[in-house]
Amino acid sequence: MRQSIIIKPKTSKIVDKDMPDFGDNEVLVRVRACGVCASELHGGWLNGTNYPLEAGHEAAGEVVAVGSAVKNIYPGMRVTGLFSSGFAEYAVARADRVAPIPDGISYDIAAALSEPLSCVVSSTRRTPVEIGDTAAIVGLGFMGLLKLQTLLLKGVTKAIAIDVREEALDTARKFGAEESYLPSNVPEEYKLNSWDRLNGDWGVNLAVEASGSQPALSLAVQLPKAHGYLNILGYHQGGKREVDVELLNWKAVTVINGHERRDDYKMDCLRRGLNLLIKDKINYKPLVTHRYSLEEVDRAFEALLNKPDGFIKAVIVID
Repeated sequence: MRQSIIIKPKTSKIVDKDMPDFGDNEVLVRVRACGVCASELHGGWLNGTNYPLEAGHEAAGEVVAVGSAVKNIYPGMRVTGLFSSGFAEYAVARADRVAPIPDGISYDIAAALSEPLSCVVSSTRRTPVEIGDTAAIVGLGFMGLLKLQTLLLKGVTKAIAIDVREEALDTARKFGAEESYLPSNVPEEYKLNSWDRLNGDWGVNLAVEASGSQPALSLAVQLPKAHGYLNILGYHQGGKREVDVELLNWKAVTVINGHERRDDYKMDCLRRGLNLLIKDKINYKPLVTHRYSLEEVDRAFEALLNKPDGFIKAVIVID
């Protein structure tokens, strides 16, 4: 089979490999598409330390064989789930870490959205927002746009979009943001960052940091009101971050890590996410903007890193 592996920084190569072995509780999948995730930039494609590296954890495809102990998953079934080497023609996953793709959802959409949406669904389920709350999302890329939509579904009445790119702000308004601002233009009323404002109506109920950058994090810390919430959804890589813990302590802010490491819970959230897609609760079709072949993995990562005009999400399509 063919597989794209990362052999050095910013360089992938197609190699021919034997078909992967699979165990009694695993399934072998013919991969049809695999999303390109920012978590595989730092420590991976951009500046890894232990090459060669296999990548691609957002895969979707057709089951071609199952282990002897596998039940309820059959050859011919279309599945998506939690993978580790999805930039390949075939990949192996635990049977309890895949889920059927609903009819009407294509492989590229399932690959690009299923695992990321499970992370967003998890973080939103764990964020105690209420009907009538105001939320500010800092960073309106792919994950930020998914987070925006799940918060509106949960009852947030006003969503405020903040991004350094005007294009991203325009997109956020189309996805339901009531207000949108460049970071330098955020109204002071949405910030609680000084003692003299403590007794006023300053800040928002929830701030979401979905950029993964230091400037976004520094701004997001200022936004929650007293006893509000800060949801860190951005994937922070490439070095340490500084956080004003004194400000968070003073405001009694609850910090919620948006990432999920419990695979059982993550799979439950993945199934819930797929249900949102099939019921058209999430506006997903405009999110997958760039498609590449298995030979073009480097181009896909370059697009993810540099974000050309119109970019939201890239997916590798494997014929």
